[in-house]
Amino acid sequence: MRIPSIPGFDQQAFEKYFKNTGMLMMAKVGSMVIKMIVNTFVLSSYLGTVQNGILNYPMAIVVFFMAIAALGLDGFVTRELVNHPKKQNTLLGTAFWMRLIAGIATLPLVYLTYQILAHFRHQDTPVEYILIVALTSIVQAFTIIESYFQAKVQAKYVMYVQVTGNLVSAAIKLSLVLLHMPLIWFVCALLFDTVLLAIGYILAYHNNKLSLSDWKFDRSLGLYMLKNAWPLAFSAVLVSIYMKIDQAMIEGYLGSAQLGIYSTVVSLSESFYFLPVAIVTSVFPAIVYARKTDIDRYYKRLQNMYDLMVGVSLSIAIFMTFASKYIYQIAFHKHPEFWSGAPVLAMHVWAGVFVFLGSASGQYLIAEGYFKLSMLRTGVGALVNIVLNIFWIPAYGIIGAAYATLVAYAVATFFILLIPKTRGQGVQMLKSLFLISLFQKAFNR
Repeated sequence: MRIPSIPGFDQQAFEKYFKNTGMLMMAKVGSMVIKMIVNTFVLSSYLGTVQNGILNYPMAIVVFFMAIAALGLDGFVTRELVNHPKKQNTLLGTAFWMRLIAGIATLPLVYLTYQILAHFRHQDTPVEYILIVALTSIVQAFTIIESYFQAKVQAKYVMYVQVTGNLVSAAIKLSLVLLHMPLIWFVCALLFDTVLLAIGYILAYHNNKLSLSDWKFDRSLGLYMLKNAWPLAFSAVLVSIYMKIDQAMIEGYLGSAQLGIYSTVVSLSESFYFLPVAIVTSVFPAIVYARKTDIDRYYKRLQNMYDLMVGVSLSIAIFMTFASKYIYQIAFHKHPEFWSGAPVLAMHVWAGVFVFLGSASGQYLIAEGYFKLSMLRTGVGALVNIVLNIFWIPAYGIIGAAYATLVAYAVATFFILLIPKTRGQGVQMLKSLFLISLFQKAFNR
């Protein structure tokens, strides 16, 4: 089977990339689809709007503390392992213990946050549910092993773990539904998802004839990591706010039932967000190479990448806009209380256009070394999202949250227009968004 070509990029390079990773990527996509069907349709239908909202609320709160506990060390440790492979056991050991301690330290912060929120409004979700999910921050310390496989360019092991984890997670939740288990079991299953990943990474690490017992903690290295990785940690916190604050605020303003409906919207809308990552992963090396050898070709390849992102994301948005009504009526045919999510999905899915463009331009910022600017635009997006949600959720309900998400993502993506040194890239993205670049290519043929 011949893989469709992408203008401006080496076809042979894509053939090689997809031959090496195509089956694994298909397996990952398939497992994600199965997990999404179980979580979004089967589980939501079983629990109903209120209990589904209660189930999703803990993660909306805990995700901020998970980002803090990760300390921004994943990408940083990967880079250090590439540059200093002989320090592997010290780097992994130091990062593991730092993340483990940070995860434990976040537990009282999670409890305090819950109590503060409960002071202003009655919480439908018991504090025990929040604390169970909060244990994820501790367990995720083991996922630092992924940095080792990334540094060794052995991403297949990461995919093996993720595919297996997705399938086992879906099977467990489906079994809980069939056994008619109470809500607390599904809350524990959220924690067990991370436990599955941790076990998978540990087994994969040992399968490479390596042992966690060889890991060592180095205090001076730990201080060095904190000093250099804090911008990444801060960025991760901003991203979590950017992506999850709407769900936390919906529960506060509208209650668990509306959050239960909105959670199905987010799950469906964001199910395509792995695509820009896959695309960027495949084309970014060619873009970086062009930057070193031919600057004109570099900008042409960036334009082609933006065109591709818009083409894919617009196709998804248009299809989902017209299909949303039928998706909800078919998937929730016995639960019409979820049907009000259809128009919200039709709006929320358009935020994906800016997610796709943002992922592409984010790689440009990395290539140019504009790390602080990348963090700044995420922060601006998070702030816009919070402010708009404060006004629009009480006024318009959950569709107000979808409007806020759309505007916030657009503002964050095109924030680079306000910065002189990156304005050109913003213009290139606008040319792709309004199909100007596409028409220019068509008429120049």
